[in-house]
Amino acid sequence: MSDYTALKARFQEAGQGHVFNFYEELSADQQQELISQLSKIDPAEVNGLYTKAIKAANSEAKDSIEPLPEHAFDSTITSADKIPEWEKIGMDLISKNKLAVLLLAGGQGTRLGSSAPKGCYNIGLPSGKSLFQLQAERIRRLEALAQANSSSKVVIPWYIMTSGPTRSATEEFFKSNNYFGFHPDNVVFFNQGTLPCLTNDGKIILEDKSKVAVAPDGNGGIYPALRKEGIITNMAQRGIEYIHSYCVDNCLVRVADPVFIGYSVSKGAECGAKVVPKVSPTESVGVICVKNQKFSVVEYSEITEEMAHRTDSNTGKLSFAAANICNHFYTLPFLQRMEAVEKELEYHIAHKKIKYIDLASHEKVSPTSPNGMKLEAFVFDVFPFTQKFAVLEVARDEEFSPLKNAPGSATDGPETSRRDIIAQYIRFIEKAGGKVEKGDSSDVTDFKFELSPPCELFG
Repeated sequence: MSDYTALKARFQEAGQGHVFNFYEELSADQQQELISQLSKIDPAEVNGLYTKAIKAANSEAKDSIEPLPEHAFDSTITSADKIPEWEKIGMDLISKNKLAVLLLAGGQGTRLGSSAPKGCYNIGLPSGKSLFQLQAERIRRLEALAQANSSSKVVIPWYIMTSGPTRSATEEFFKSNNYFGFHPDNVVFFNQGTLPCLTNDGKIILEDKSKVAVAPDGNGGIYPALRKEGIITNMAQRGIEYIHSYCVDNCLVRVADPVFIGYSVSKGAECGAKVVPKVSPTESVGVICVKNQKFSVVEYSEITEEMAHRTDSNTGKLSFAAANICNHFYTLPFLQRMEAVEKELEYHIAHKKIKYIDLASHEKVSPTSPNGMKLEAFVFDVFPFTQKFAVLEVARDEEFSPLKNAPGSATDGPETSRRDIIAQYIRFIEKAGGKVEKGDSSDVTDFKFELSPPCELFG
């Protein structure tokens, strides 16, 4: 009872006391369920996040946006001669067990028409391999290659951030596939955080009488989750110094890429990002640049027509062309330092249709139009807090093919993922001196073959 009284007083003080509106009507079990959930929510912090998000959304401040400086940028496309040096640095660190992989895998396959986590999706390769399996095999192959230069067993631990809806299904998928050859201790699952859903005037929404409506706090929630779930401590105990992070939906991702790791380390970066060149000046993608004298991702809606078409006088290339692909490098000290800036991270408003119980009528309501908001942080929101940053440009057709849309979609669907990975296999074969007999077909998705990571890695 004392816990209940103190908790209720805390919410009332924050102007959120309505969450106890139905408390007296609940059974003892339901009361405990509500108390348990509310004890994990800081109403004052929620109020602060709301206020800050509203202020940012309504800000009319004029931002200063500039291209990336030369010292923080390089390219595997134009600086191919540097790749062996970067790769050697990266492989050396992998052989010394200094690298971990951090996977953002909290998304469900809803837009794909699947009820399973997105990483379980099969894009239609002859083997039927899921995205999780393709990525697992690339990590395992890197371990085997690095083992040649190590006297101790090489391990690249795989940390996988799930969400409430995907956690159990993801773990079960890994168990049923024998962890794709990993020792279970080296595959560490953890959940991203959640935040209460809010009305447009900042009040916490009750989903039903004994439950607050919550939503994942965005992929930027990875930073507090790494701390709260003990992941940073686990990395430190293993002697990890560097981390490669990426998003699950990219079939071409070069997991634990030694070139990217070596490049970032050679630049002395504490945080880094891979980018691909924009396909056109007006492509609807966020770009990495300098905003208000700090490294940032700027959405395409913030780029003016003049800026979109601006070119570098020396190279003739677009000045704002570094398209963000959610592929990052971190040092462990950088991630440890993020606790100090968590409260400064910018949360973004997503207006949504949120089911709720009406406080007056006591009826459950399923709105037909957005009636509230979810607050989300983005994984790149830490870039402005980076002291030493590095950006590496890579070829889009070699490293980026996102899976977002249902079969039959014109872009970013399973067909385009399969097309892009098979086209890459053909380039690998031809570069190695082989030949693919294409016959009458010009559609590479007609070819029923694939190259398996245990036989090749990045070609």
